[in-house]
Amino acid sequence: MANKSRRDFMRNSVLGLAAFPLGVGILSKTAFAQELPRVDTSSSTAQALNYVEDASEASDHPAYEEGELCSNCMFFNAQTEGCQLFPGNSVAPGGWCQSWTAKA
Repeated sequence: MANKSRRDFMRNSVLGLAAFPLGVGILSKTAFAQELPRVDTSSSTAQALNYVEDASEASDHPAYEEGELCSNCMFFNAQTEGCQLFPGNSVAPGGWCQSWTAKA
């Protein structure tokens, strides 16, 4: 009976140690984070929003005003460089699109 108890203890210890990295990964905010692919400027959404990776290229657009950048837009996530308007993609922090909205 004592051997069975020892075996159970050893098995549970090994399983616990094996599961430890997974548990740490789940609890970590940045665990298993993947870089988002850059939005393709030729995609239909990017074209519809007149997205450019360099805001100075939008200077001739009527909606553009100096100082408007993806990095200071309310849709921009600085941690992932993601944009709510381009789900699953990142944008250039120095970029611009016609849906630019100032952060609150």
